[in-house]
Amino acid sequence: MATLNKGILGGFSGKVGTVVGANWRGKDIIRSRPKIKQHNPTEKQLMQQMKFKLAVSFLQPIKGIQSRYFGLESGAKSRVNLAVSYTINETIQEVAGIPALIYNKVLITKGDVTSFQNAVLSTQPGGVLHLEWEDNSTQGNAAATDQVSIVCYCEELSNWEIFEAVVMRSDLIAEVTLPAYCLGKTVEVYAFLNNEKQTAASTSFYLGQHQVN
Repeated sequence: MATLNKGILGGFSGKVGTVVGANWRGKDIIRSRPKIKQHNPTEKQLMQQMKFKLAVSFLQPIKGIQSRYFGLESGAKSRVNLAVSYTINETIQEVAGIPALIYNKVLITKGDVTSFQNAVLSTQPGGVLHLEWEDNSTQGNAAATDQVSIVCYCEELSNWEIFEAVVMRSDLIAEVTLPAYCLGKTVEVYAFLNNEKQTAASTSFYLGQHQVN
């Protein structure tokens, strides 16, 4: 119930319908009443919230890559927004009521630069990842000067290792060395190519799950 302080034409304090009256620092003010949530979120809504949280935290360390190389910005949606949407809709499944990532569906980049031809990754002692591929620099929009990047994720450590522009497409071989704390761990490995001007990239290629020696 509201209280009239100065008669019918004066200010008031309390609630009247959808508004609240009060006196603050000698001034009569009126504001709308806050909306009250009438129900708790459904299980489906809670699961969607969990998926969103998982996708955002998973992709945060590679945000810099995806802001340059994930699709094309569309209206209010940035490339990072597109990457999050893709990850939620295409790479997360429910396992016993908990969202989990399907790593072979994860995309680091999404673009139309010609990708690798017959790329194969192997591990070598000392945390070395050895990647080989065949020359396809004359196919499509590929160029010999396209840059090769390798990206690894360790679920056990919740950690990304990023090696950008380590060699060119024409080199046909790339080697990177993971930090010592990755030894004995399992990593998911991806690679992508971007043009020399760093304005476009290929869709990332999943190279499999590997044990680091």
